[in-house]
Amino acid sequence: MPRTAETSSYKFNHTMIRIKDPKASLAFYQNIIGMELYSEKKFDDFTLYFLAFNHDASQMTAQEKDKARFTREGVLELTHNHGTETDPNFQGYASGNTEPGKGFGHIAITVDDVEKACERFERLGVSFKKRLTDGKMKNIAFILDPDGYWIEVLPGVMSL
Repeated sequence: MPRTAETSSYKFNHTMIRIKDPKASLAFYQNIIGMELYSEKKFDDFTLYFLAFNHDASQMTAQEKDKARFTREGVLELTHNHGTETDPNFQGYASGNTEPGKGFGHIAITVDDVEKACERFERLGVSFKKRLTDGKMKNIAFILDPDGYWIEVLPGVMSL
């Protein structure tokens, strides 16, 4: 069904997940996954971090990045409720893949070479939920971020 005039300008902007420790999560998404921090918004009780891939390697000012987070697709918002990083009794947030309340499943990234990407993740000590050799689908893997969220790693060209 074709898009209507009313929805022709709609774009998928971002997904938000809650995190325990922003230092660990930002290091993971920036250094392991390769995303760039576009914006950080601090409030009294929480901080929002907006990350995205910078595919054209453009050098943007902080203001340009902040504006770009509203005009592009594929943004990841990490929400940190202050104090969780130092709470030894912190039980975590539901990743969507555990009881109770299964629902949210995963985010996904595409890579040029899944095997090389997985070798790199292995060298960097990233935890895997599913390795390429596991299960029926041998061309995808699932890694875990610091909070246990699943990240599907799949080739840029693939058919199911």
